[in-house]
Amino acid sequence: MKSKIVLLLPIRCIIFFIVFISMMLITNKDLKELSNTWSVVICIINILLIVLLIFLTRIKNSNLLELINYKKGVTTKKEILIMILIVLLIGMGGMYLAGLIVYQKIPYFAPEMIAPIPLWLAIIVFILLPTTTAIAEDSLYLGVGVNNINNKYLKIIIPSFFFALQHSFIPFILDIRFIIYRFLSFLPLTIILAYIYNKKKNPLPIMIAHGIIDLFTVVWILITSINPEFYLSLLNM
Repeated sequence: MKSKIVLLLPIRCIIFFIVFISMMLITNKDLKELSNTWSVVICIINILLIVLLIFLTRIKNSNLLELINYKKGVTTKKEILIMILIVLLIGMGGMYLAGLIVYQKIPYFAPEMIAPIPLWLAIIVFILLPTTTAIAEDSLYLGVGVNNINNKYLKIIIPSFFFALQHSFIPFILDIRFIIYRFLSFLPLTIILAYIYNKKKNPLPIMIAHGIIDLFTVVWILITSINPEFYLSLLNM
């Protein structure tokens, strides 16, 4: 281990757990009733984590760009296109496989992920979530994780494990099948991303592809928030 900063890897799992449990206790609502708030919660946590990482890197006379090993002008359009295809194929494939394993359905539809929220919040989420998630998650799991673990195997295994595990808490629902489904959905992709990043040390293609796949999700949230009846029709399919 190069730095104790690697101990931050479980932080998102812990924070999301605390936030959803606290919301349940404060509102006296079931966790499933609160699941549609996940996109708003993640935007807030993303921003707080980015601020924390900026603060910690400045203490060491560094910055977020150095943490993630960003270098201007080294990325080609071909690299970005290839990474987008990899993320879409592995990401969607992981979700389909997890749905088949856990729910014996392919494709499995997780309604909690695109449930409507107030339209003004959906617009904010649409603007903020893809970018802040790519910066926060990739800075943490790749910049902090991969770059600060010495063992060539553990530097892939540990960050990718926590990278996938955090999704089990976004949203957090007391349903073991859902928790396993969310973890398995992302594990293949997080392993691939950690491996590619460790090999290339170029975060930009990964971050752009990451932002695009998240954009697909927030587009659905925006659609269902504009037309909640459409969401209800999806539930009945």
